[in-house]
Amino acid sequence: MKVNGQHFRTIWLHPTNERVVQLIDQRFLPHRFVVEEVSTVEQMADAIRQMHVRGAGLIGASAGYGMYLAAIEAGPSRTGSISAKEFDARLTEAAERLKATRPTAVNLAWAIERQLTGMAKAKTAREKIELALRTAREIATEDEENCRMIGQHGVNLIEEIARVKNGKPVNILTHCNAGWLAFVDYGSALAPVYAAHDRGLPVHVWVDETRPRSQGSKLTAWELGQHGVPHTIIADGAGGHLMQRGAVDLVMVGSDRTTRAGDVANKIGTYLKALAAKDNKIPFYVALPSSSFDWAIRDGSEIPIEERGAEELKRADGWRNGRMWEVSVAPESSPAVNYGFDVTPRRLVTGLITERGVCKADEKSILELFIEHAS
Repeated sequence: MKVNGQHFRTIWLHPTNERVVQLIDQRFLPHRFVVEEVSTVEQMADAIRQMHVRGAGLIGASAGYGMYLAAIEAGPSRTGSISAKEFDARLTEAAERLKATRPTAVNLAWAIERQLTGMAKAKTAREKIELALRTAREIATEDEENCRMIGQHGVNLIEEIARVKNGKPVNILTHCNAGWLAFVDYGSALAPVYAAHDRGLPVHVWVDETRPRSQGSKLTAWELGQHGVPHTIIADGAGGHLMQRGAVDLVMVGSDRTTRAGDVANKIGTYLKALAAKDNKIPFYVALPSSSFDWAIRDGSEIPIEERGAEELKRADGWRNGRMWEVSVAPESSPAVNYGFDVTPRRLVTGLITERGVCKADEKSILELFIEHAS
């Protein structure tokens, strides 16, 4: 994707200092484009926890680079050596610190375990650090390519609707942000939209504002605008009304964790969109790379649901006179509960769009695409 004409990934290694990771700090979007530099595992953990970075794929890539920084920190200092046992203990401690930041997104633990498994094969600290860097780069590159392929498979669904509509825009509703900002590049749910737009297909996106963090109105709208895709921001509760009026042709969302049987955890409010889509006979698709599958569980009730701080509900921020301001929007004495995700059962999902193709949201169909996980 491009920002003001310049290509960016969401996370990358500093071009002149391999001990520094650079990332887009999403807290300031859409008002300011800020690149943050991260050089310690604690800084990376904070960036994930405080949502400087967010989105399943990007959380995984950030964790991959976080473990690389952890390996650097665990390595021998200028003043002395370190035993293999102590090195591995420091890595384990860093892994647990990173895993605790965001419990719902399965990409986080997946990337960390991949790093630990890889480094366990190396003998010396130097080898472990080199292997961690190579693995972090591989995770990021694979995420980018998987999302590109999701776009290529998903665009066919939009093309089919476009043929029926005979030149009229295909209206796609999305919830939260599952665009390039949520991954290393391209995105999941928005990758087919960008591919359709680039092919010249007429598309329009209804963008749920996605309270309380407003990832839709802040992030999705911004990146669609950067790419020139027609879009309209709507209140979270407006989707059902638009579906009833025939203004939605397709719902396309992302996923932070999907079970091997097809139950989908995504940003809170996704389940209600799926119910409305089912009631109005509108296709509801979930786009995700294979790294967002949890192959160990079948039922969505087993997915841990992150509960974030109540202040996200009771306060809001905005841009005025060149700076960010935070205001209170609820009675200070009123309690609030802030669930970050909900689970959409497979019966409400029309299909899953993955890097290997589109399949039904059931175990048999999923495992036909990913046969290596059949056991």
